[in-house]
Amino acid sequence: MGDPATAAAARVGMVSFLNTAPTYETWQRTVRQPAWRLREAPPTVLNHLLYQGELDLAMVSSQEYALHPENYRILADLSIAATGSVGSVFLFSRRPIGELDNALVLLSSRSQTSVSLIRIILEDFYRLRPRYEVADVVGEEEGEGEAVLSIGDEALYLAATADYPYRYDLARIWHEHTGLPFVFSIWAVREDFYRVQPETVGAIHRELKRCLREGLADLEAICRVAAPRIPMSQEECRRYLTGMQYDFSPAQQAGLVRFFQLLIERGEVPAAALPLKIIYEP
Repeated sequence: MGDPATAAAARVGMVSFLNTAPTYETWQRTVRQPAWRLREAPPTVLNHLLYQGELDLAMVSSQEYALHPENYRILADLSIAATGSVGSVFLFSRRPIGELDNALVLLSSRSQTSVSLIRIILEDFYRLRPRYEVADVVGEEEGEGEAVLSIGDEALYLAATADYPYRYDLARIWHEHTGLPFVFSIWAVREDFYRVQPETVGAIHRELKRCLREGLADLEAICRVAAPRIPMSQEECRRYLTGMQYDFSPAQQAGLVRFFQLLIERGEVPAAALPLKIIYEP
C-alpha cells in the first residue's frame, strides 16, 4: 500500500450501513494511512460534503453525480447495486401500491437516489400522483403517511419489526420494468482533486477494491461484527450481503444510464450527466 508517512492527504467519505460492511469493516481494520481521513455519514450528508468540497472522494448517492457531473468522476468497479431485490430499500405501505394516488408518502431524508427512484416508480411506472413529505422515520413513528420509503439499516429493522400489510422492494420493481440492475451508490471523486492528485486517487481506488475483495471473501467474519448492529442473525446478514452487487459491471452501467435518462426527461438533472465519466484503475 505504500509508506503511510509519504501518502498525500485525502478526505474520504464512507457510508457505514450494513450493505457497505465488506468494504467499510475491512478498511477500518486494515488501512493505516493517517493522511487519509475517513468521514462516516449517511449518503445525503456525504453528497453535500463532497459537493461543498469538504471531502475529496466519497461513496455518494448515484444521483449526486448526475446533479453535478462537471464536478465529479466515477471510480470503476465499485458500487452498491442490485439486479432484482436489494433487501434494504423498501416502500412500506398500508395500501396496495396501485392505490396510492393522492396518498401521503413519507420519504427518507437519507438518500436522494431512492427518493427519485420511488417518484419514478409511482409517477412514471404506475401513473400515480401521491403527495410527498420528507421525514426521518424511525421505528413505527410514521405519522399520517399511508406509505413510507425507508433505506439502509432502518429499512432492515422495519422489515423485521414493523406491521405494514404491503412492502415493495424498489430495486425489484425497477428490474421488472426495465430489465436492468439498479445502482444506488457509486464512488465519486472531485474533478479538481483528481486533476491535482491522480496518484493518490489511484492508491485509494486500489485500496477500496482490495478491501471489497477481502471483505467479500470472508463474509462470516464481517457478519460476526456487523449483524448485531441491526440486529439480525449472522446467517441473515450473510444472505443479505450475498445478494448485493458491489462491482460496476456493463449491465450496472446500463442501468445507471437508464436512470439518468429518466431523470433528464423529468428535468431533474442536466443532460451533461451523460455520458458517464469513469476512472479506471491505473
